[in-house]
Amino acid sequence: MTTVLLIQPTQGPLPSLAADCAAAGFGVLGPVECADMVRDALRNDPDVVLCWQPRADAAFLDALRTLRAQRPLPVAVFTQDADAQWMNDALEAGADAWVVQGYAPQRLRPLVQLAQARHARERKLREELAEVGARLEERKLVDKAKGILMRSRQMSEDEAFQLLRTASMQGKQRVGQVSQHVIDAALAAGAINRAGQQRMLSQRLVKLYALACSGTEAASAALLMKQSVARVDENLAHLDKALSAATYGDLLAAARTGWAPLKKMLSAAPAAAQLPDLDARAEAMLQQADALVAALEASGLAATAGVVNVSGRQRMLSQRFAKCALLGSSEGARAAAAAFEEGMAALAEAPLTSTQIRQGMGDAREAWVRLQEGVRQAGQPAGRLAIASASEELLALFDQLTEAYEHSLQVLLG
Repeated sequence: MTTVLLIQPTQGPLPSLAADCAAAGFGVLGPVECADMVRDALRNDPDVVLCWQPRADAAFLDALRTLRAQRPLPVAVFTQDADAQWMNDALEAGADAWVVQGYAPQRLRPLVQLAQARHARERKLREELAEVGARLEERKLVDKAKGILMRSRQMSEDEAFQLLRTASMQGKQRVGQVSQHVIDAALAAGAINRAGQQRMLSQRLVKLYALACSGTEAASAALLMKQSVARVDENLAHLDKALSAATYGDLLAAARTGWAPLKKMLSAAPAAAQLPDLDARAEAMLQQADALVAALEASGLAATAGVVNVSGRQRMLSQRFAKCALLGSSEGARAAAAAFEEGMAALAEAPLTSTQIRQGMGDAREAWVRLQEGVRQAGQPAGRLAIASASEELLALFDQLTEAYEHSLQVLLG
């Protein structure tokens, strides 16, 4: 038996809805007022909602919209309101049949059946439209993921699509789901790399400032400082665009706030007396960048992107080790060296490898030995030259390694 929930006001001339519906063979629920439509529909789960609404109003339309959002049901409405705008609004809100000045007991059954048929048809159309939309969105995701793989892995479009298909079959997921993971992983790994660069740049700038103050490679140090300042600004601009303001806005704002006074100090000519203050501001910048990296790693967008952080941190530690040596902080240099060695061991055990990564790690070990040798002679011009050269070499090598990890299939495909 088809059950109908009757909705009608308590005042005014009313048709005998309950009796007429029972006579037509329907199971009758109610009647209740419009304000209770959604509550009783959710509670009783009728087959059809049948309304007597002499005059349409905003409250009635709101009830229809809420019902459609929470429990879509066929709705038939009898009314005395001939206003075409109300009819259009009611149909948009969820009414399936709108009968003006046409109530009659003998019309109940065909009108209820009409409401059911229209509701079923509209639902089918919405489902088909949603499916088409989902396929279109999946195609967009696949195209974007293919582009990421083509750029990062230097492969053709066909090879990138085949890789996505293979990963989807192995993971028993849709190609669109795998594509979304690639997009998320690329975003997370790229952001971790950029935020990690900020850590490194905080230490590199102090190292270069110290070299300039000592007269060691002063012209080269000044040029590299200028490039580093531009790199900080570029990274902040990129992260502002790439990351959600709601999620990471406070961390990015803190990074900008911490960077501003340091940048102002760097715009003046280097002075040895300013080194302690400069280093303190650089330490604050380092902590802010660390907080952003930690938040990105905790996001879960790329479960394997932690290796990008480890590799990126090696850049910072190479610069920190050199900086501490130039500033005469033996304790800081020892701590940075120990952390660097731990990072090398972690990368050696990481399940990500390639010819490029193996070669880069070998070159990094050799450059690390040269940097340590230079640090042992930091008080002499030759030692400072070795520090300047080897620390920049290590930075370049770990820039390449971090990018290689960022673009590795293990990171992108998880």
